[in-house]
Amino acid sequence: MRVVLLGTAAGGGFPQWNCACALCAAARDGKLPSRTQECVALTGNGRDWWLLNASPDIRVQLTATAALWPGPGPRDTPVRGVLLTDAEADHVTGLTVLRGAPGLKVYAAPPVRTVLAPARGALDRYAPWEWADSLADGGFVLAGGLVVTAHPVGAKVPAYVPEALAEADGRWVTAYRVEDLATGGVLLYAPCVGSWSEALDDLCAEADCVLLDGTFYTAGEMGTKVRSGPRQARMGHLPVSGARGSLAALARHPHTRRIYTHLNNTNPLVDPSSRARAQVAAEGVEVLPDGIEFAL
Repeated sequence: MRVVLLGTAAGGGFPQWNCACALCAAARDGKLPSRTQECVALTGNGRDWWLLNASPDIRVQLTATAALWPGPGPRDTPVRGVLLTDAEADHVTGLTVLRGAPGLKVYAAPPVRTVLAPARGALDRYAPWEWADSLADGGFVLAGGLVVTAHPVGAKVPAYVPEALAEADGRWVTAYRVEDLATGGVLLYAPCVGSWSEALDDLCAEADCVLLDGTFYTAGEMGTKVRSGPRQARMGHLPVSGARGSLAALARHPHTRRIYTHLNNTNPLVDPSSRARAQVAAEGVEVLPDGIEFAL
């Protein structure tokens, strides 16, 4: 299984267009590397590629990754479809960029498919797609020899969702376990995690690599850097640091490759020279730049 980190930033990217915090200013000055919004591509055979989420930056990300370029025909593409972890704007907006490509398959949990119904209808007018339930019993197999199961890991509802729809089904956020049938390698992809659970811990224990939500380093960092602290608690992301943070939980899995993604522009992990970055590295957990590829 080949995995490409197309983007590693949270919504808005890094630097964020409307933020003048110290980290964003440093990125604009060229002192810190920029990051596009979180998205992953993977394949089991080098021919059939699948996107994990579809960021608003997907056109730039596809153009920057040679393995995802179109061809050999004028409209052929190696992209076969998208697996959505949730219905957040920074994970679904890229679907509009992919419009017109016939035969794509999109997997999503039932509440995500429901709230995207208007968008699904519009996209299907350009070219018909297949929309599948990611939580169907038994999981599903992707072209290229990858077996996938989806696991609910949160109930955080996007701000644009009407209250009546929000209450109908709590499975708004999922993680994906992807296994390569040829090698046995297992990837766990969980870019949005509101709290640590026993089920998530078990998934980490059996994975060879975990791509995990690293949105915030501390529980109150937005309040100190952009003066909007109360909003952070409602965003549904478990912080990295602290006794109950994700870094402490990941310490129980030293034999698993552990990588943080979905980094907010306020997160000191975007600065390679920060104390936070050194602490994470000391625990054996990685923070990687956009465009990195690795194999399982």
